[in-house]
Amino acid sequence: MNKNLFDLSKEYEEMLNQGIRLSGEDRSFFITGRIQDLKKHLPPNFKPRRILDFGCGIGDTTRFLADAFPGASVVGIDTAEEALEHARKIHGSPEISFCTLREFSETGSVDLCYVNGVFHHIEPPERPAAVKIIRTALASGGFLAVFENNPWNPGARMVMNRIPFDRDAQPLSPIETKRLLREGGFNSRARVRSLFYFPRALALLRFAEPWLARVPLGAQYYILAWK
Repeated sequence: MNKNLFDLSKEYEEMLNQGIRLSGEDRSFFITGRIQDLKKHLPPNFKPRRILDFGCGIGDTTRFLADAFPGASVVGIDTAEEALEHARKIHGSPEISFCTLREFSETGSVDLCYVNGVFHHIEPPERPAAVKIIRTALASGGFLAVFENNPWNPGARMVMNRIPFDRDAQPLSPIETKRLLREGGFNSRARVRSLFYFPRALALLRFAEPWLARVPLGAQYYILAWK
């Protein structure tokens, strides 16, 4: 992960909003949408005890994950010290903790790992090492959900171009992400789902999005894999 990506945590939301305001929605809309869809496609009886938010940034999603999975302890990790300091101050609790990637050393203790918009900020040669860290942390049968901006979606590219810290990122196609996870030892039949087809101006069409989830053209997609 880019060590300086979230060093200016106070400016992070403002920079992000430069892009996502094109959709007519705010960050919480996308965080909620991702987590709700993920919950629907995990096993019905899945109750994680330990969740990893890999590349947590300022910790907003870490809090959403804790709320979505009551009873789980959630740890957010990142490389940006200032972002983690902000996350601890705003979201830290007995159920939610934060640490640097360097400090994180769990093995076989995580039931669910959530990753959003992280791998496109990791240089391609370094991506397998990040997958290895996640796989080591996961328990046998544990799940990994990798969310990425879809380079096949023109709107996603427009949004990334408007966000200062995303302009030089290297987005991964669904095919590339699936291959990365397969080569990293995850189940080769991992599922791909596509999200966020319509902006708020076309919200009346969002009823169709569940039927479009298998068409890899949404603004974001995710791969749900397991160890």
